[in-house]
Amino acid sequence: MNHAATEMKEGAPAIAIRGLRKEFGSVTAVDGVDLDIANGEFFSMLGPSGSGKTTVLRMVAGFESPTAGTIQLGGTDVTKDPPFSRDVNTVFQDYALFPHMSVTQNVEYGLRVKRVPRAERRKRAQEALESVQLSQYGARRPGQLSGGQRQRVALARALVNRPRVLLLDEPLGALDLKLRREMQVELKQLQRDLGITFLFVTHDQEEALTMSDRIAVFNNGRIEQVATPRDLYELPATPFVAGFVGTSNVLDGEAATALLGEPGIFSVRPEKIQLHLDDPHLSDSATPHAVTAAGVVREVVYLGSATQSIVDLDLGGSLIVLRQNQQSPSEGDVAGRGARVHLSWLREHTVSVAPQPVG
Repeated sequence: MNHAATEMKEGAPAIAIRGLRKEFGSVTAVDGVDLDIANGEFFSMLGPSGSGKTTVLRMVAGFESPTAGTIQLGGTDVTKDPPFSRDVNTVFQDYALFPHMSVTQNVEYGLRVKRVPRAERRKRAQEALESVQLSQYGARRPGQLSGGQRQRVALARALVNRPRVLLLDEPLGALDLKLRREMQVELKQLQRDLGITFLFVTHDQEEALTMSDRIAVFNNGRIEQVATPRDLYELPATPFVAGFVGTSNVLDGEAATALLGEPGIFSVRPEKIQLHLDDPHLSDSATPHAVTAAGVVREVVYLGSATQSIVDLDLGGSLIVLRQNQQSPSEGDVAGRGARVHLSWLREHTVSVAPQPVG
């Protein structure tokens, strides 16, 4: 390993990306990305398939060369360095474990390639397995482990090299939903305990919101917004972010002007909207700043913990309303299809979203 390339410059971010661009023939996969990721941060790149997030990860790892732009790790330019000279390790969705080797041998493999003495690599492999709570599974083969356990072996194999940055490319994608949610919590706890910078790629917005310190939302090779999970959800900067991160209602055109008194493009989350079978003007004095709208229920969807209603507005367009099911099935006033209803929400829950970048 080229240790000169991995020296940490004081005050430098773990990863600094400037003007990053990647073209595959006539296709521009990454189109001018700038990004700073702090030391010890759990940073996620979120977006649909083909949005450029995995290509950025592969360029940070050194598996792809940028068409333009630079990548710095700890303040050192590594743009043209090969993967083995970068102080990063990558965990992939398929884990890529050797089936004929034991768990310990799998974890040791990278150290063996680097000719680390046997006693030292065995000690470090054991420490890495302990960090992912698999110290008692060292003698087993990957085929004897569950999907979640194999996931943790892949993590241990990456961590044994003590990288400054761990790159994770959809590492939970192959797991079932229950195990995936358990691993989300485990992975975040592991990152917090180790203090290593995690750069995580996912197309699952719930996964990104659950684990990340900050998130970059990708669309068509560009970053639409970088923010904390809370700000990304509560204050989306563009219509794309509002629609991709969770469910959102976007108001524009005549309906937006009539409801809000000004033209523009606005977002309001479904859980912020109250649905009334009676006229909300009866309680206007209690919430003088509420936005109100009338309409007819087109569809009702029971989601278990909540009920989702789609309401066609008299002004045009429709809104999705989400209400938690806090009452017993025999209680409450769930409005059925065709019911005439009134909607209301606080004006402060309406967020102005700028148009998407053009070009």
